[in-house]
Amino acid sequence: MKQYFKRGIFDRYDGWRVRNVDAVYNVIPFIMRTRMDSQNLFEENMPLEPVEAFIREHREDMPDLAFMHVLMAAMVRMIAEKPYLNRFVVWNKIYARNSISISLMIKRKGSNVETMIKPQFEPEDTLQDVVRKVSALVDVNILDDAKNSMDAIAHFFGYIPAWIMRFAIWVIFRLDSVGLLPKRIEKASPFHCSAFLTNVGSLGIGPIYHHLYEFGTCSLFLAMGNKHKVRMTNREGEHLERRFIGLKFVTDERICDGQYYASAMKLLRRLLNDPSLMLEPPAKIVIDDGVPKSKRIPENCPQEA
Repeated sequence: MKQYFKRGIFDRYDGWRVRNVDAVYNVIPFIMRTRMDSQNLFEENMPLEPVEAFIREHREDMPDLAFMHVLMAAMVRMIAEKPYLNRFVVWNKIYARNSISISLMIKRKGSNVETMIKPQFEPEDTLQDVVRKVSALVDVNILDDAKNSMDAIAHFFGYIPAWIMRFAIWVIFRLDSVGLLPKRIEKASPFHCSAFLTNVGSLGIGPIYHHLYEFGTCSLFLAMGNKHKVRMTNREGEHLERRFIGLKFVTDERICDGQYYASAMKLLRRLLNDPSLMLEPPAKIVIDDGVPKSKRIPENCPQEA
């Protein structure tokens, strides 16, 4: 991802320290010290017809296209245009993430074994880019004998004695809190991401409110439920039956205010109602204006948030 800021002494390798914020946001992370203490929960019911019609229309040029890809592309575009959503809090300090990544759990073929993938995206990525990146990563990891970095690290910790594991995890937490977690672990960790997405609809149930993790830097968790029909009446008194899909969000309220979240969700709804908006790169890429101007690289920096 293009670097818009120079790294300073108080920055992390995965994010820049945010300072240009209202005074209350400098205090909130010290009052609400954990993500569990800062969670906001809300839900949205998204109409399916526009996305399904779009998928049918592009069956030839994007044969792998599914609702999951459209949703992930909408999330990438939402984060590109609403960069406050890409912030995270570590050790009572707010940081602006310098990459866009979405963690996703997948089930391997022929077994009940699950693994996690974390595709990386660019702010200018289109829907085609998202489909290509996600499909390539799924194809590599969906086989029963596939091994990725996360699996290797999990297996390693699974074989060591409990007392050693407790100490090792404690060290990892401490290193992460000061920005010194080894990059190999951060790259493999699904908990260090812009957002986490899970599809519980594949289990035949509605969406759930999934908690945020204390480990890592994820500030947004989205659960997608099963498809369902809703009967409604229009203004003319006609009875209609429309199909929806339930989405439930859990967010960290320390990274931005409710009005900002509301505007981001309106953008997400607009993108899902018209996925063709994501066939082209965004008209503008917005940077986080919470990072001091002294750190900016003038020739690289696009418009502020």
